[in-house]
Amino acid sequence: MAYDLENKLVVGVSSRALFDLTYENTIYESDGVEAYCRYQIEHEDELLRPGPGFPLIKALLNLNQLPGKEGSVEVIIMSRNSPDSSLRVFKAIEHYGLNITRAVLASGASLAPYLTAFKTDLFLSAYEDDVQSAIDSNIAAGIICTDGLQTYDCNHQIQQIRIAFDGDAVLFSDESERIYQEHGLEAFEDNERRNANNPLKAGPFAKFLKTLSELQKDFPGEEAPIRTALVTTRCAPTHERVIRTLRAWNVRIDEVFFLGGIRKKDVLQAFGAHIFFDDQSVHTVPASEVVPSARVPYKNRELEQEAVEEDSS
Repeated sequence: MAYDLENKLVVGVSSRALFDLTYENTIYESDGVEAYCRYQIEHEDELLRPGPGFPLIKALLNLNQLPGKEGSVEVIIMSRNSPDSSLRVFKAIEHYGLNITRAVLASGASLAPYLTAFKTDLFLSAYEDDVQSAIDSNIAAGIICTDGLQTYDCNHQIQQIRIAFDGDAVLFSDESERIYQEHGLEAFEDNERRNANNPLKAGPFAKFLKTLSELQKDFPGEEAPIRTALVTTRCAPTHERVIRTLRAWNVRIDEVFFLGGIRKKDVLQAFGAHIFFDDQSVHTVPASEVVPSARVPYKNRELEQEAVEEDSS
């Protein structure tokens, strides 16, 4: 019988998101793919250090050890590496005891077609093109920051996974964000007041949040292995629509911060996020100094318009 990925939390992670390949990437950028592959093969016996996505991935895999949650999480390596240059990554996976047995090794080709094939719920990569393709395919994805926090304790056991999200253009659609960008704060606030009782449309991470919420349902409050937070620059009077939207979606989100211009970095550090998703580099770059962070690109406007036209035809 074929292995079934239905009813699992499927996470795709690139090798550069999972391990620290900063130096190797400089070789790729300066000398090309052949030099990169040659370096990886020549250094197969040198252990890779944990990267920005390592603590989260390790903690997610540990959920499979909880009673009643066996096999609930599947992590798949999804990389543009060639099979021949990937042994170093697999040796690191084995060394750190990560239960990752499946992989997509595309030898430089786009990973986009395989994200849907593997029923991916979340994709983490440092390669923007693949993340953009995932977002355009309605898959939650983030470009993980590789230049920020560099301390990843591979022996630390995370007791409770903490995931933080921005609101507009991440959990919610970017419809209201566009009004703010095009017409300013007053127009944005007026729109949110008038639509306070109309739930916001789902954004790229709405489905992922709902999946996490389902995992949380079997656990009361602080005993849940996952804790979520919404960290948004919204404040009153634009708060009501957010609260009513989450209520309408019937999802659990444990903490909400309406910051109204207060910088997110300090709040995220206090929350202890193991990953933070935001659509703007102005937030993810400083946040990555204290917590692992990933930028969520905007959906391709042309593709979005084509989908609207197809629906209306």
